[in-house]
Amino acid sequence: MGSGKSTIGKLLSKDLASSFLDLDEVIEDGLGDSISNVFKTHGEIFFRKKEHQYLNEVLTEKNNFILSTGGGTPCYSGNMETMLAMADYVFYLKVSIPGLAERLIKEKDHRPLIKNIPNDELPEFIGKHLFERNNYYLKAPYIITCDHKEPQEIVEEIKGLLR
Repeated sequence: MGSGKSTIGKLLSKDLASSFLDLDEVIEDGLGDSISNVFKTHGEIFFRKKEHQYLNEVLTEKNNFILSTGGGTPCYSGNMETMLAMADYVFYLKVSIPGLAERLIKEKDHRPLIKNIPNDELPEFIGKHLFERNNYYLKAPYIITCDHKEPQEIVEEIKGLLR
């Protein structure tokens, strides 16, 4: 959350003349409901099952696209292994805990998971999540350090790895 996956994905897709897909939007369109409402009404287990289903569908059915996943996607249902097996490239956009906290404080109202966390407790929350998820994230063959970089600079770095 907050690493810039959607921003970078959209810019990269424009540069590469590819389509851009946000997995959360694919899920919302498929279920006809918002992610936050799906969590409230059906729970996380239901959401993770649907997330896995839609990830597989997108990777099987679509061609020439950039996909942005949720921060939790690689950590459930073997999704990271699925992405590594089916996608041409898998990138982890790595941002430090202070960098993520700085970005997310500005977006708290739009992020249900952190909306009610006091600003001074946000770094600890982020650190806990990164610690839990790091083993999955580090399976990505391409790790891009994003602190103190402009979005277009990150896009150029990724494009350099695609050659």
